[in-house]
Amino acid sequence: MACCHEHSRSELLRRGLAEAGRGLPPIEPGMPVPAGTGLDRRTFLARGLGLALAVYGGSALLPRAFEEGIAAAAAAPQSKVLVSVFLDGGADALSLLAPTGDPLYSQLRPRLALPVGAGPAFSEDETLSWHPALAPLAQLHGEGKVSVMPGIGYDHPNQSHFTSRHFWEVGAADERLATGWLGRYLDRVGSHDNPLQGLSLDWSLQPSLATARMPVAAVDAPDQYDFWAQGVWGEVSDRMIATIGRLGSIPSHGDPGLEVASDAAGQSARLYEQLTPFRPKDGKALASPVPYPAGDDAFPRRLAGLASMLGAGLPLHVVALSAPGGYDTHDNQAAELADGLKLTADSLLAFQRDLEARGLADRVLVHVWSEFGRRAKENGSGGTDHGAAGTGFLIGSRVAGKMIGEFPGLGKLDEDGNLRATSDFRGLYSAILEDWLGTDAAAIVPDARKFSRPTILR
Repeated sequence: MACCHEHSRSELLRRGLAEAGRGLPPIEPGMPVPAGTGLDRRTFLARGLGLALAVYGGSALLPRAFEEGIAAAAAAPQSKVLVSVFLDGGADALSLLAPTGDPLYSQLRPRLALPVGAGPAFSEDETLSWHPALAPLAQLHGEGKVSVMPGIGYDHPNQSHFTSRHFWEVGAADERLATGWLGRYLDRVGSHDNPLQGLSLDWSLQPSLATARMPVAAVDAPDQYDFWAQGVWGEVSDRMIATIGRLGSIPSHGDPGLEVASDAAGQSARLYEQLTPFRPKDGKALASPVPYPAGDDAFPRRLAGLASMLGAGLPLHVVALSAPGGYDTHDNQAAELADGLKLTADSLLAFQRDLEARGLADRVLVHVWSEFGRRAKENGSGGTDHGAAGTGFLIGSRVAGKMIGEFPGLGKLDEDGNLRATSDFRGLYSAILEDWLGTDAAAIVPDARKFSRPTILR
């Protein structure tokens, strides 16, 4: 798939800003700087919980203060958890929920239109059908565990990947905001000594979690910490790890360099032992009460790890990660979209079943979003161009299980040929903040009272 230059460039900019030592592409006029740019970043070892964390903010605190704060938070009554899942690139709303009952659909998309019966019927609107790859979400919707937003967006939509994504991440149509909407939530209710309260399941910080005062953390997944040496495995590897552990007990005799090296070796060995329950065994995936999709993609592994962390009592509160697949489908849309959607939906179903098996499902709400939808009319390359309103989902045992906003209709496209929004993401955020997270949305979302709050919970 060849995604557009602007999308590729925005990813280079974000990665360059997030990773030390990377050169930065030039910032175009008007392009907002990603939320969280410039946040202090330090690596901490939370020994009692077995996690190597990249902690953003709060860098003046010592590692032990973080460990004690995490331990205290873990001992407190468990709070509700929000998981934000991003479909990167602008997922096509007219494929996720296809208006197969509207004759305009096949006229606008003579090659890309899904035929009637290709996917499960959408029970709330007989003119719509689920993409066949989203059958797992259709199953959960039938159980009342998915609420669908078939036309979510905002007024005066911006069709730049970078800018529109920034709006969703900061919770406002404002290029100047430098903190994420979830970060501002944590600044209001969070703790100065629990970086796990905001967790980015990624190599770097998800901008929606960027705070001004409170620490948040990033970790790829708890099953990825390991020692490796070329040509070393099995019993020899076990002996190597044991030796590293013994290095941690070597007396320093007042030598500061040796003391630092000894402490690092000891902490590394302890962390390896503490992460043993999370590590794949005999080449098999992380132990879980339900099977997750197999393969090399990190998404199902991260969700399995997240369920395990919640099951272990880690004090997580808001979590953000990106879904597999590329959704900037300017060409070859049919094949590219199906692959990403299938792995995403299969993984989300496994995650929901995992939470149910652990007795945690009532504590977790999953929000799936993309920066915009696609143009209603297909282009000449077997794909679609940037649009406006898109499709989003709320998943969980507590959701209302009903549509939020109606399907916009193909007969009411805007002047650019895009779907019009029938619900505003800022109203959704306000409902999540107030009804799920229990805080005043007006303190976090600018002009929150202007936006209608949908019913999100049963």
